[in-house]
Amino acid sequence: MTTGIDSRTGTGIATRTLTVRYFAAAKAAAGTAEEIVELGSGATVADAVDLLRSAHGPELGTVLDRCSFLLDEFAVRDRSTVLRDASVLDVLPPFAGG
Repeated sequence: MTTGIDSRTGTGIATRTLTVRYFAAAKAAAGTAEEIVELGSGATVADAVDLLRSAHGPELGTVLDRCSFLLDEFAVRDRSTVLRDASVLDVLPPFAGG
């Protein structure tokens, strides 16, 4: 966990570092295979997805609507799951084939 400054209040806030790994169509839409983002303490998977959507625009947003996610190698069933510091979020679009 790191400490940042809340731009509204000027006070210190705890942040979480999250590594996001994109696969297939998500990788193409994001324009990268991996990135590191900072979120506030108590942030959830849903918060991370919202941040990614706003950071990368509508193309990734459309892909994210169809994606499933792994958080630290476990399937995310509840997007209100709170992130821990230094977690890894895998963004997995639907895959075809068998």
